[in-house]
Amino acid sequence: MAQPDRRRQVPRMDAVLADPRLAGAISRLGRPAVKELARAVLEEVRAGRLPSEATVPELIARLPSQPTSLRPVLNATGVLLHTNLGRAPLSDAAMAALAVARGYTDVEYDLATGARAGRGRGALAALHRAVPDAGAVLVVNNGAAALLLAVLVLAAGRPVLLSRGELVEIGDGFRLHELIGSAGIRIREVGTTNRTRLADYADALGVDAREPSEPDARAGCVLKVHPSNFRIRGFTAAAGVAELAGLGLPVLVDVGSGLLRPDPVLPDEPDVTSALRAGAAVVTCSGDKRLGGPQAGLLFGEAELIGEIRRHPMYRALRVDKLTLAALEASLIGPRPPVARFLHADPAVLRVRCDTVAAALRPAVAAEVVPADGAVGGGGAPEQPLPGWAIALPAEYADRLRAQQPPVVGRVERGRCLLDLRCVPEPDDELIIRAVLAVAGSTGA
Repeated sequence: MAQPDRRRQVPRMDAVLADPRLAGAISRLGRPAVKELARAVLEEVRAGRLPSEATVPELIARLPSQPTSLRPVLNATGVLLHTNLGRAPLSDAAMAALAVARGYTDVEYDLATGARAGRGRGALAALHRAVPDAGAVLVVNNGAAALLLAVLVLAAGRPVLLSRGELVEIGDGFRLHELIGSAGIRIREVGTTNRTRLADYADALGVDAREPSEPDARAGCVLKVHPSNFRIRGFTAAAGVAELAGLGLPVLVDVGSGLLRPDPVLPDEPDVTSALRAGAAVVTCSGDKRLGGPQAGLLFGEAELIGEIRRHPMYRALRVDKLTLAALEASLIGPRPPVARFLHADPAVLRVRCDTVAAALRPAVAAEVVPADGAVGGGGAPEQPLPGWAIALPAEYADRLRAQQPPVVGRVERGRCLLDLRCVPEPDDELIIRAVLAVAGSTGA
């Protein structure tokens, strides 16, 4: 007797997608995404590796829970601004603001008059209130963009004076001089790697008089960059912002970390307010670092200069969308963002939490509470320890914890996997416990 044609048993695509069990997934993920995965499942049915009646159950099992490949993780590294984990986590207030901004909004519209209005005026007003020493403020899409835009305006095609000790490389191999050079701006290096005095800048200004044949010989501005991800110690010297402001050129300062005002926990980190008070013409920083908001580049400075930057053609290419503006405003006016709470976490409270978690783990695995210093991360305060505690587990737990749901990311140090709870919201301690117990159960530890 002839065997039935297996292809006749393969369900039709339209019948599969019409199955009521898939209605929720299609609503959540979209019909094209479900259809693409269904095509792969049907191919297995066609090849005989899967029975036809298992088509929809198998498809449901393979469907992702969210319409994005990004996965939320528990940051147990102790690093507040972990670049590979997305830097600053947003506050609940910022998340609520994103929900408002997802639809039509008055981002650039005056509801009273029905006319066009200033873009993101609420966010800009909140930023200005946070740094009242600034004559005006502006927001672009990241910190590097803010610096580049400011250089374009302040240098205006002329050389930029920069200390050799501040020729830094930022994340992912991007180098400062290459970033500025890409805009056609030339850097005139000043001083040495470890020592750059005010006199070195003054001597560099003297080059202007010795190069009359060069139309762009006179420097356009002085750039001072905070070397936020390294420190040079020993026989060193550097000119401060107040000294540089006396040279007669506008001083552009990149403080990097997004610290708007001094913080006693970070005594060596420069901040926006102090730089402005010292005489900086423009100060730039990131919004997704110490500020604890979304990725953005922030500019503060003299009203006239910020106005010129706002009118530069490049600004349109670098401006932010309504989602960033909404999240930034909420981060500024709402409750303290998570980064601020994590930075100022009480070591005694962290110790109690670690003791509680370790006690819940000990029946299944050797868990020890040990002193552990957290870090700011994100290229900020590289030598500033954040005293705290961590739960020490066998080193092999690090890989296996990353495979849990949700993944738990710790750090391996001295042959141990350390789980630092500083950046883990306290309600999520139970998730840490569950993940570790799951690993212990799978390994028989």
